Amino acid sequence: MDILWLIIGGVVIGLLGKLVAPGDKDNIPLWLTVLCGIGGIILGYYIYAAFGGDGSGGVDWVRWIVAVITSAVLVVIASTVTGRNTGSRTRV
Repeated sequence: MDILWLIIGGVVIGLLGKLVAPGDKDNIPLWLTVLCGIGGIILGYYIYAAFGGDGSGGVDWVRWIVAVITSAVLVVIASTVTGRNTGSRTRV
């Protein structure tokens, strides 16, 4: 059951990461967005814990914000690595 929640969370966090990523990142496929979201959740948790985050009794908003930011970074990396980064570039 934990895998199912990780996939569902990965979809949501991946889409949020794609939303806040700078530039036009709509060219990466949905499966890669989900992987970036899952990676954002996992890496974001470890980054949050490394900086002293200990969680709270309710919803830990800071941890989820770190997960979205981590996912956004992964979306930017994925779009750059796959060559689907269509940000505007000026050529001289």
